[in-house]
Amino acid sequence: MYRAIAANKRNTVFIIALFLVVLAALGLAIDYIWGGGSEGNFVIFYCVVIGAGIYTLIEYFVAGSQALSITGAREIQKADNPRLYNIVENLSITTGLPMPRVYIINDPAPNAFSTGRDPKHASVAATTGILDLMDDSELQGVMAHEMGHVQNYDIRVSTLVFGLVVAIGFIADIALRLSFFGGNNRNNNNGGGNPIVLIIGLAALIISPIVAAVIQAAISRQREYLADASSAMITRNPPELESALAKLGQYGRPVARQNSSMAHMWIADPNKPGFIAKVFGTHPPIPDRIARLEKIGGSF
Repeated sequence: MYRAIAANKRNTVFIIALFLVVLAALGLAIDYIWGGGSEGNFVIFYCVVIGAGIYTLIEYFVAGSQALSITGAREIQKADNPRLYNIVENLSITTGLPMPRVYIINDPAPNAFSTGRDPKHASVAATTGILDLMDDSELQGVMAHEMGHVQNYDIRVSTLVFGLVVAIGFIADIALRLSFFGGNNRNNNNGGGNPIVLIIGLAALIISPIVAAVIQAAISRQREYLADASSAMITRNPPELESALAKLGQYGRPVARQNSSMAHMWIADPNKPGFIAKVFGTHPPIPDRIARLEKIGGSF
């Protein structure tokens, strides 16, 4: 378990670094398309990277609230839903973590997620669908999974990934639109320019969001396995999460209000499954997650 946590942290640093490389490559492509790189000053490149950095920093503080707003989550107190609130409160006491803010999402799709930049600013949310589907022990396993994300600081990484994915997608989209309308600035100014550079630059703009999605999927899959293990350690009862995951696999459906940039935050994939999900899916297959929990169960 502790080796997995250490490996996960190392892999997370590596994956975040890949995100930054993609972002830098995106800025370089934009610079070459509009001619800044040809003079060696890379003004556009620096503007893109610095602007994206500022945007990501802002997202670090507001992404949690943004994700909750996207889903239409409503904050509750104990009197609003004693069952969910008490489960989260008991898990908070067990783990020694600050009590997170608790939200309910009015959606029949069974799912849940956690967000925030650290345990002191954490929030957990559950859909009405998962509250109806799970019994108390299964719901405890699910919320222990979300508290595991909080305990392991996965919510911080998820918030950063959310901001970086949005930034890369936004920059690439704007750059592509300007490319088709504005053309190659170097061609316009210097009466020529290399069309191969333009093609490579446009290819980078198209490919970079795809690479970002693959990285997003990779970091989320690792985090989900670790949060499952954390749930088993917190509750000392892996079968309750195994049962919950089996139900999510059987009765799962797309969440109505969500964004693909935050798909990695949920306990189960909030999108409609399909062939593309095998490559870009933000979650490992549920049978694999159950199999790992069964191995963990044998160690208790």
